[in-house]
Amino acid sequence: MSPSNRSTSGDWPDIPFTAWSDTAATLHMWTQVVGKVRLARTPWTNHSWHVPLYVTGRGLGTSLIPYDGRAFEIDFDLLGHRLVVQVTDGARESLPLEARPVADFYRDVIEMLAALALDVRIHTTPSEVPNGIPFEDDTQHRHYDREFATRFWRALVQIDRVFKEFRSRFIGKCSPVHFFWGSFDLAVTRFSGREAPPHPGGIPNFPDWVAREAYSHEVSSAGFWPGGGGGIDHPAFYSYAYPTPPRFAAAGVSPAAAHYSTELGEFVLSYDDVRQAESPDEVLLQFLQTTYEAAAATADWDRAALERELVRPGGSRS
Repeated sequence: MSPSNRSTSGDWPDIPFTAWSDTAATLHMWTQVVGKVRLARTPWTNHSWHVPLYVTGRGLGTSLIPYDGRAFEIDFDLLGHRLVVQVTDGARESLPLEARPVADFYRDVIEMLAALALDVRIHTTPSEVPNGIPFEDDTQHRHYDREFATRFWRALVQIDRVFKEFRSRFIGKCSPVHFFWGSFDLAVTRFSGREAPPHPGGIPNFPDWVAREAYSHEVSSAGFWPGGGGGIDHPAFYSYAYPTPPRFAAAGVSPAAAHYSTELGEFVLSYDDVRQAESPDEVLLQFLQTTYEAAAATADWDRAALERELVRPGGSRS
């Protein structure tokens, strides 16, 4: 990135997970409701790329969802704290994002869609969540802290920007930068082009055939989650390879604060180590690049055919 495009530590908000874990758990379920609407109405795309949400100028959104001759989109406005549905025929409805049970949120979303002549039925058991409570019965998750919801989005804005910079360095098959509501993380995945052994499955409330299709080919995947999973009680970046190559865990990566978690089977870097750095962008790019190189080198990827010089806006290379 050119110096003018680099962020400073002040651009990256503090999002200590313990301070907003209840809100994060509720928002996770809300995004599952909306994500499952997209899943129900969008044609299948390889590796489940038809289901994620995307970082927007005000929060998280679905992009356009086809519905017969119309289309609609659903956006979490995490600045104005509303859920907004817009239809291509000009219709628009919204409801407030506020402290309320998931059961009420689910009911209101389905009723709002029906009022727009959008009849959508979804599977109401949360995905990738052990012992998930069906949405219509979930009165446990009911918290919403506006300040931390906005901070979370502001963090995603920075991370999305850097992930896209990293993505631009690869000319092989690569996912969009997208937010998976099942695992509640922002991710980007590179592919070697070679087939992978069948995934073992076993993910809670997630069909094994979907996991096997998602990991049908070798990957190096990186992402960010706000905390609360795998024994990680703080926001962190991760990077893993599937299948895990021999010597991957022992590879040298940067920055020094990054480490390999044997419990998770992936490299981890605390969000705060990025946020508090003099140049957060460069620290995060180091982590993304060196963990990818660890995967590509130990799995013997054809890097010459998959990588390129970085093209800057305006056409310059570096």
